Amino acid sequence: MKTKPILALLTLPVAFGAYVVFHPGIAYAETPLAKLTPTAFKDTATFTVDGMHTFIGFDIGHLALSRVQGRFDKLVGSLHIDAKDLSKSNVQFTAQTDSVDTNVAPRDADLRSPNFFDTAKYPELTFKSTQILKRGRSYLAVGDLSLHGVTKSVSIPFKAFGPIKDPWGNSRIGVVADPIVIHRSDFGITFDADSISDDVSVRISLEATQDKNGTQ
Repeated sequence: MKTKPILALLTLPVAFGAYVVFHPGIAYAETPLAKLTPTAFKDTATFTVDGMHTFIGFDIGHLALSRVQGRFDKLVGSLHIDAKDLSKSNVQFTAQTDSVDTNVAPRDADLRSPNFFDTAKYPELTFKSTQILKRGRSYLAVGDLSLHGVTKSVSIPFKAFGPIKDPWGNSRIGVVADPIVIHRSDFGITFDADSISDDVSVRISLEATQDKNGTQ
């Protein structure tokens, strides 16, 4: 099942004929968790991201008239939490750039081309945290975002929910990040700047399951 709630991460739709220009792309649906009271990390554990229930997506302006949405369908990641010492905590994820999906095949093909992601040359988008900080009821993941052969430092505010026991007996957490804005030109992606905005709003939400030997 494909959930459409956040990294989740970036892409640049391009005008590709009237069919592409006016297609609305993929809708974003906010997870109900975002309206609940977040929880604090209480245990030390390692979690593996559940790719079937995780969203790394974007929206970007087109002709200053609309914002087109999309996501990456293939991703992996992990989250290690040390509740007693957050400096030992980390989060990382990797998305396959050729899995970009705006629900318009010609546009997706162009996004995979050298005009944009150049997925043959740069097959992955990655984020690796260097710090996780507490911010009231929320957290801040500071880290390195690598895309299109360029690495930039970004800060991602997020809220945590859980852990809960799922119906299969696994300990599971949810993470919902606040939207962040990056600039595609910072990553050397500048094609069709007259039609497509430089700013990209990135949304990330994820579920992750505790590793069986994840408590350390």
